[in-house]
Amino acid sequence: MIKLINKKIIPLVFFIFFIQGNANSFNIKASTAILQDFLSGEILYEKEPDRSIYPASMTKIMTSIIAFDLIKNGEISLDDKFLISEKAWRLSKPGNSSMFIMLNDEVTVEDLLRGIIVVSGNDSCVALAEGIAGTEEAFAELMTAKAIEIGMTNTNFSNSSGLNDPDNYSTVRDILIMSNYLIKNYPTFYEYFKELEFTWERTGGDPITQPNTNSLLNRNRLVDGIKTGYLAVEKYSLASSLVKNERRLIAVGSGFKTKASRSKQSNRLLNYGLSHFDTIKIAKKNEIIIEIDTWLGKNKTVGVHVKEDIYKTIKKAKKKNLKAIVEYNGPIKAPIEKDQEIGILKVYYKEELSSEHIVYSSTDVKKVNLISRLLKSINYLIWGDV
Repeated sequence: MIKLINKKIIPLVFFIFFIQGNANSFNIKASTAILQDFLSGEILYEKEPDRSIYPASMTKIMTSIIAFDLIKNGEISLDDKFLISEKAWRLSKPGNSSMFIMLNDEVTVEDLLRGIIVVSGNDSCVALAEGIAGTEEAFAELMTAKAIEIGMTNTNFSNSSGLNDPDNYSTVRDILIMSNYLIKNYPTFYEYFKELEFTWERTGGDPITQPNTNSLLNRNRLVDGIKTGYLAVEKYSLASSLVKNERRLIAVGSGFKTKASRSKQSNRLLNYGLSHFDTIKIAKKNEIIIEIDTWLGKNKTVGVHVKEDIYKTIKKAKKKNLKAIVEYNGPIKAPIEKDQEIGILKVYYKEELSSEHIVYSSTDVKKVNLISRLLKSINYLIWGDV
């Protein structure tokens, strides 16, 4: 049998938004910033993304992740209670970002997490850290180890809250990686990050209701997180995210001069991603992309799929420059096993190869019997028909 390199073009699905302004002139008023399309993973804007920063309260994203990991593994639960130490209590005072926990009280993990995520409580960070690891220092080691595990190559954590410490540093690129990990792995827990307020029903005192420190949640209803930060040496910072029509964008910025600027500029950055780029679905995990001809199979074709979601983000009005092609040596000889490697899905943008992905057979295909095989061989030799 003669095998030929076959190519099949895949129809593409577009997530399209209106265009506004000139993409080439866009600039964000921050010291360092980055913007990513969550589905494709592509970076849409960056400004000194690897510049070292003090992450301030964006540190608390990792504090939360450590707890989420332990809950997932069954090592702690949301209902577990941790005793409030003097160290944690001393951070519970006006002028600090605080949940206002009380000395020797016992507080649930869930309340501490909401105190961390919604109201940015430094006291709740220390209480959670001590409850999990015994000391805040030991907890910070867990945080740094997790950062290394998920690919944050320019980050070190020295405390759980982000209070000023030269050994507590990161970059907006690393904060982006951390935010991706949070959203991908903990979509249910991520719901905490969009709560507009938190009421702490404290023991021995009146309930305290505080708003979410992320005012962008009120400014843009598409926004559903993530975490603010402030230090005098770093000024204002924010990791933020929005969702529109199944498309998510994540932005991280630091060095905003004012609280108002932090919200306004982060909103500009997210809207820039919506208005100047399209995200295209190339293929969905385990869904049949196309049917490919078989040779000597009981089924004339076999569907093929990829084992990961594949998206591509491109500039507006440039979809004609994008194409996706499945290349394979075919027809594919039976028998064919399910999940057998069949060929390569190649994504091209502006005639340049953008990415390659293995495609797999979606079903088993058995061989036809001897007589059928003989007839098919004759047909193929005479007519080129399989």
